[in-house]
Amino acid sequence: MAREELMQKAFEAIVEADEDMAAEVLDAGAAEGITAVELLQEGFSKGMNELGEQFSRGEIFLPELIFATEVMKVVTDRVDEELAAKGDAGTDKGKIVIGTVEGDVHDIGKGICVSMLKASGFEVYDMGREVPADTFIEKAEEVGADIIGTSALLTTTMTVQQELEEKLKERGLREKYATMVGGSPVTKRWAEKIGATAYSEDASECCQVALQLLANK
Repeated sequence: MAREELMQKAFEAIVEADEDMAAEVLDAGAAEGITAVELLQEGFSKGMNELGEQFSRGEIFLPELIFATEVMKVVTDRVDEELAAKGDAGTDKGKIVIGTVEGDVHDIGKGICVSMLKASGFEVYDMGREVPADTFIEKAEEVGADIIGTSALLTTTMTVQQELEEKLKERGLREKYATMVGGSPVTKRWAEKIGATAYSEDASECCQVALQLLANK
């Protein structure tokens, strides 16, 4: 199967929330020497971005997005296995603590960011969902992180991103860490308003932004 066709099928597997198709694409890619990381970056993540745009336009609803996220979990698990087998996980790009903020049970997009950051060579500490601002800071202090990344999928939980900035200042740690915010309701304007170091629109941009933050430290 041609590379372009595989990438298109990867895209369709996410848009159609078809787990069997996703598995077939991963297996076909392996047979053709195309890594799961490549399929994630060039195919699957584009499908997730497309669904995110449809969701923001009100063309699909949350359950459909969640079904697609379950399919993406199959993909990111395969990526993690591939990276672990190659010994590429956590090389020398820097350390990032990342999670979905307190009050937000959604994990959409964050898991993709984690896999792509690992694929880019970051040492990633995935804090999961519903993470309080204090917990992000405590983990960053524990592991000596360079970046703290937070995702908010609801407008009501975006305030935790602001709380994180305020608590870093209170503890005299604001200059120690670069902070990156993202999530469907989050905007660059919001990032600037709360004083976050950077904003990332999607998983692909997440890696580029993180690399730029390290370069600027």
